Amino acid sequence: MDEQLAKIRSGDLKLYALEKLMPADDAVALRRNYIEEETSSDLAAVGAYTIPIDRVVTRNIENMIGCVQIPVGVAGPVIVNGEYAKGSFWLPLATTEGALIASINRGCGAIRKAGGAEVRILRDGMTRAPVFAATSVAHATEVARWAEDNLLLLKVAAEETTRHGELIGLTTYVVGTNVFVRFEFDTKDAMGMNMATIASEAAAKLIEAETGARMVSTSGNMCCDKKPSAINVIEGRGKSVVAGVFLSDELVASQFKTDARTLVEVNTRKNLVGSARAVSLGFNAHAANVIAAMFLACGQDPAHVVEGSNAITTVDAVPGGVYVSVSLPSLQVGTVGGGTGIATQHACLSMLGVAGGGENPGDHAKAFAEIMATAVLAGELSLLGALGAQHLAKAHQELGRGGAAGSGSGL
Repeated sequence: MDEQLAKIRSGDLKLYALEKLMPADDAVALRRNYIEEETSSDLAAVGAYTIPIDRVVTRNIENMIGCVQIPVGVAGPVIVNGEYAKGSFWLPLATTEGALIASINRGCGAIRKAGGAEVRILRDGMTRAPVFAATSVAHATEVARWAEDNLLLLKVAAEETTRHGELIGLTTYVVGTNVFVRFEFDTKDAMGMNMATIASEAAAKLIEAETGARMVSTSGNMCCDKKPSAINVIEGRGKSVVAGVFLSDELVASQFKTDARTLVEVNTRKNLVGSARAVSLGFNAHAANVIAAMFLACGQDPAHVVEGSNAITTVDAVPGGVYVSVSLPSLQVGTVGGGTGIATQHACLSMLGVAGGGENPGDHAKAFAEIMATAVLAGELSLLGALGAQHLAKAHQELGRGGAAGSGSGL
């Protein structure tokens, strides 16, 4: 190893090339030793991992030196009455925020006692939006109209690049001489961002050839990927999911130590009015908390928490209690590809019965989205209840985690 470290120091051996010369575990250890030397740090804990990494170093990461471990807990079981997910599920959640899983667990209990959450997927489509440069406003309009009129030709070009993806629609936007074509794809059980990118590039080249417009970028930010945006709230991206549950007055009182009227007021004044005054794109209590924890546990792209937390929580006063719902217009999830194949993340998906591809392509990803929406609903219920009963700060103090936990969790 000393000889190899000397070659790295001299530049004769490149850090990024180590896996081509030796087994993956040896490459990771050598790279870690070099970084320890360079930074005068002890990275032994980072070097302790159990996942097989041969696939990881080729598909998921570059210049790997080890793994950062995040505690994984479970909440539940929770009952999901969806079209793709039906039954009782334990929720795997990876987090370092004390009290969060306890909070979600309490919401799961309320949903279970209520007979389960109703969940439906309203829309399913991953987007990518190339931007083109036209020569004039008139030319830009012609380009947009050509794309709109030739969806079938673009569909053929796009689908030649993928075995599973389908181009299901497009929308055009003209800004001066800029033309954005927002393609939408059915990506089955994959989250599908890479699939959509490759297919969009093929379709964009056809637009170039037929219209004379110049493609400037495969992504023109109208997609809109990993950034807060109104377009994803309105038009959706990935899975658009809604989940709701009726809670009786008795259940609200016994489970949350508050009443239906208080739940309605807290939601209206906090989640709706407060969010509107802040000009927030999320009208919810802490949807991102739940989404991030499940994303990390289940191998999802954590940056997509940005779009996933574009959630709206509603609480309707109804005879005998309240009906609480969450609407997630842009939840981007998959059960194949990306980090879902890493052993620990695959195990968490297996807990939910959605690991890998479904018997019918797309069913596993849809079931996963329905389970996640129910998890978000559980988290919203618990925090609204804690706020209504004035228990939020008390819960953190009792658990000794007030300094570590964020404002999103409550018992």
